[in-house]
Amino acid sequence: MSFQAYLDNIETKTGLVPQQFIDKAHAKGFGDNTKAGEIVQWLAEDYDLGRGHAMALVHVIKHGAAISDKHVNSSGVHSDPSVTLKLDGKEN
Repeated sequence: MSFQAYLDNIETKTGLVPQQFIDKAHAKGFGDNTKAGEIVQWLAEDYDLGRGHAMALVHVIKHGAAISDKHVNSSGVHSDPSVTLKLDGKEN
């Protein structure tokens, strides 16, 4: 599953786009220096997200929309079309 697909699935499950999670996390004081476990716990408790989906959000909360080009346009199952993730929702 691509990184973007993880984010799209989170939107389907929660009704929130990634940018909304980023805004909520920052409002809680989470940022670059926050341990991933703290964010994962919050996402599990408040949104019933599993570790894989939570870790996808940890990345965008801490690092924004940029991802490594490692899987971009690769032929693997984790291939993403771009090094920039869409954070404003599936429909945009």
